[in-house]
Amino acid sequence: MAAINFNNALGIHESALRIRTERAEVLANNLANADTPNFKARDVDFATLMKQQLQGGEQMAMRATDSRHHNANMDNSGSSPLLFRTPQQPSIDGNTVEEHVEHGEYMKNSLAFQAGFTFLNGKFKGLMSAIKGD
Repeated sequence: MAAINFNNALGIHESALRIRTERAEVLANNLANADTPNFKARDVDFATLMKQQLQGGEQMAMRATDSRHHNANMDNSGSSPLLFRTPQQPSIDGNTVEEHVEHGEYMKNSLAFQAGFTFLNGKFKGLMSAIKGD
């Protein structure tokens, strides 16, 4: 009996959820700093990160504490794929967070995350059925 290869079985959905989670953190940070003078709103280019993931590139850099951890490259050290958001109406205090934009992006990201999670859950249910022989 052959072992199940989860990378083949789950496809890109696990990576998409991880990137969506990181993006949610960036957007939430923007919202938390909406009143901070000179704060610059940031965002993640989801499409570019997914393209890098599909091409086998790194996507987010986190510190690996075990040799089995995956490489990633999303940190706030300057080499990250974080982009600055250009405001439609800059504020006088230099803050570029526009709450309505950030809320909208956060909600779209949340809906896409939920859709991906639902799809991934269906994949796991299919795998469980295959394992049980249903």
